[in-house]
Amino acid sequence: AASMAAPTRQERTACWGARDEFWQCLDSHGEDAARCERQRRAFEARCPQQWVKHFDKRRDFLKYKKKLETEGYIPPEAAGKS
Repeated sequence: AASMAAPTRQERTACWGARDEFWQCLDSHGEDAARCERQRRAFEARCPQQWVKHFDKRRDFLKYKKKLETEGYIPPEAAGKS
């Protein structure tokens, strides 16, 4: 995965599988990354560095979006005055 060539279909599938296992681990351990270190290492080993960064950002975005859907949007100035 260190080369600049695009990953093969097999490599992509391995990457996505490792990502899904890592995310599943985070989900079941309340985002405790320390408990998912083995999955994280596999994820980083199977995916190009660029993808790892992208998927990390994507997960943060999806979590934020889910939070908005469940809790609604709270304007920053209203958050402190409850």
